[in-house]
Amino acid sequence: MNNYSLELLENDYTLLYGDSTHLMDELPSGFAHTCITSPPYWNQRRYTDSSDLGNEATIEEFVEALRGIFTKVRRVLRDDGSLWLNIGDSYRNKNLLGIPWRVAFALQADGWILRNAIVWDKAKGNPCNAKDKLRNIHEMIFHFVKHEQYYYNLDSVRTPPQKPTIKNGRITTPTGVSGDKYRKQITDSTDLNDEERQNALTALDGALSKVASGEMPDFRMIIRGTQRSTHSDSPEYSGRAEELRKKGFCILPYHKNGTKPGDVWRVIPEDEWRTDSHFAVYPTELLDIPIKTTCPESGIVLDPFVGSGTTIIAALQRGRKAIGIDASAVYIGEARKRVETWRQQYNQQTAQFSMLDE
Repeated sequence: MNNYSLELLENDYTLLYGDSTHLMDELPSGFAHTCITSPPYWNQRRYTDSSDLGNEATIEEFVEALRGIFTKVRRVLRDDGSLWLNIGDSYRNKNLLGIPWRVAFALQADGWILRNAIVWDKAKGNPCNAKDKLRNIHEMIFHFVKHEQYYYNLDSVRTPPQKPTIKNGRITTPTGVSGDKYRKQITDSTDLNDEERQNALTALDGALSKVASGEMPDFRMIIRGTQRSTHSDSPEYSGRAEELRKKGFCILPYHKNGTKPGDVWRVIPEDEWRTDSHFAVYPTELLDIPIKTTCPESGIVLDPFVGSGTTIIAALQRGRKAIGIDASAVYIGEARKRVETWRQQYNQQTAQFSMLDE
């Protein structure tokens, strides 16, 4: 184990100055639980005091450079680790280049498994003076894993279910399901035989009882000839379609721990640290789901393009350790200053709360 590893074990974060292409070789294999990063844009900004990444002559060279770096990231990640890659797009001669997906396809070809493609809706953006296109206010975030089995704590980011209510003497789910509509559809159905109709009514009453007892927060019901199957009407491709064919109905229960987030995240970009020299600061809020789901408590988060240090702060806020690398001495200095400022504020707040508790 090298000095970097020992330093991170003794402290909760480490910042390394140098090119990720070389420094990644000095980190041990299977060291980090998750990698969250946002590399430089291609051919949009002239990064000073930094590496040449983003200044390649062609898109292909840029994609290949990133592929090589993430090959090294893959070695440093644990076998059950994840990579979260936030990457922006670029135009050339009015042509949107599709760089995020070019990189994603290159990583897939290199053996990474793509689990999600998240749209980061920034909710606002810079003014756009072009008169022949819409404003660009989103970026992509890709979630990659090394193997089909990996660490993922989905319950940590679920939205807790709401409680059912009583309306007109009937139990009603948080989304308004009382059973009346389904009951009428079952009774009036010409696609169900008598046995199927009775079984459907019994299943509906059972689902409502589970809602009342708190065993199930909510549900939907699919009835043959009334609602369509969720994915396909072909039993060959849909288990629900097969269940409809055999039983005439199916119950779709909501998860008892609540709903899971979707793949469109509406998060406003970071403004607090716009006085620094970093061009693209993503907010700590954007890293909430990646850290909670794919890095266990006290685990290690890696960022090979740490910039102003957002990944470090986001990890520390959530009780994880972090290691950041950047080829810019200016960025490393600003990241260290920012992290230490946050730590000082955090310690002051903690001390104030302790005094109140006393």
